[in-house]
Amino acid sequence: MLTLPNVLTLSRIFTVPVLVALLWNPGWMGYVCAFLLYCLMAITDYFDGYLARAQGTVSKLGVFLDPIADKIMVASVIVMLISRHPLIAGFHILAALIILLREIAVSGLREFLAELHVSLPVSQLAKWKTTFQLIAFGAIILSGATATTPLVSILGLTSLWIAATLTLLTGWDYLRIGIKHMD
Repeated sequence: MLTLPNVLTLSRIFTVPVLVALLWNPGWMGYVCAFLLYCLMAITDYFDGYLARAQGTVSKLGVFLDPIADKIMVASVIVMLISRHPLIAGFHILAALIILLREIAVSGLREFLAELHVSLPVSQLAKWKTTFQLIAFGAIILSGATATTPLVSILGLTSLWIAATLTLLTGWDYLRIGIKHMD
């Protein structure tokens, strides 16, 4: 059970409180540390699955924990950025909420379909959504430390809206699949 991929997944879960603490009342250094930690967490998100498949150590625990770790990380970052970061304000809150609500809805849909023994595989478009989401949140966190460099803020907000758009598209795709199995 304690394979390297599972340890990486667990590390993401246990690191979330540190990330939240860094984003709670950050100064310049807090944003830099939060950005570095966020990048490390994003890298472990990639490598836990890659290593599990490459080593043939895909486990039920890993399959169970990985999406939970992803949701905890994404939800925590969204909540902290909405509540503490000046860039996620006004209309941009809508993009962040779209992402958060889709995460919750797809989790519920996966749980519902699992009881029916129907899998909901991750689509290629959803992988792109995740990529833009990771870039968006990383850039937005970093923008707190680089307030004089608007390019980072523009990258963050642009990626956030691309991720929100892809979130709606993939959420709709998953919902269409799920509706076929509902009474």
